Amino acid sequence: MDVDDPPPIFDPPVGLQEIWASGVTYMRSKKARMEESKDAGGGDFYDRVYDAERPELFMKGMASRAVGQGGEVYIRKDSTWNVPEPELTLFISSEGTIEGYTIGNDMSSRSIEGENPLYLPQAKVYDKCAGLGPCIYVPADPLPSDTNITLKISRGGKVMFDESILINQIKRSLEELVYYLYLETTFEKGCFLMTGTGIVPPDSFTLEVGDVVDITIEHIGTLTNVIGKRP
Repeated sequence: MDVDDPPPIFDPPVGLQEIWASGVTYMRSKKARMEESKDAGGGDFYDRVYDAERPELFMKGMASRAVGQGGEVYIRKDSTWNVPEPELTLFISSEGTIEGYTIGNDMSSRSIEGENPLYLPQAKVYDKCAGLGPCIYVPADPLPSDTNITLKISRGGKVMFDESILINQIKRSLEELVYYLYLETTFEKGCFLMTGTGIVPPDSFTLEVGDVVDITIEHIGTLTNVIGKRP
């Protein structure tokens, strides 16, 4: 395959499961959310969420909102500041046990979320708002705590952003996130849960149509998505 060829496109590895996400689970995410919302008076809101007993959890969508390896994700027309969020994603059984892992791209409209924390659903949930893939990794043992996550964003063949973090930087345990998600909610077909991001591009950066987002997690692989032009 030529280096300029687009990546092959595969369906996301999700069927009838819901896709959920966790917020403010890394220190870097907390600081970024506080900064984006300070002008709206919500600067300390995410500080309280980070330190609270109960985590932030929200539904990202069903399979119809997600794209797989090589698929196009969208940025909202009414948002001026957009970023991908690279996240270790859990595949959870109907009984609430972690059975496998994949990679999630939690597309986020930071300008909308920054206006008011109550706008979170609009900032997070829209057409093609999530990338999921390239596979479901099912190891015999849990992922090592020093597993590395890398986010690379390219534009016109030039790398615009490249940063990594270890999953042991997450504040909450994966089991804790699953516990609260399943506390009063039944998932008959199981569930996917994005566990939050510790990598946030600088405030001066926003995605553009044609950008290529590569998220690599050791042991799982690389999820590549392209920022598509909305119809």
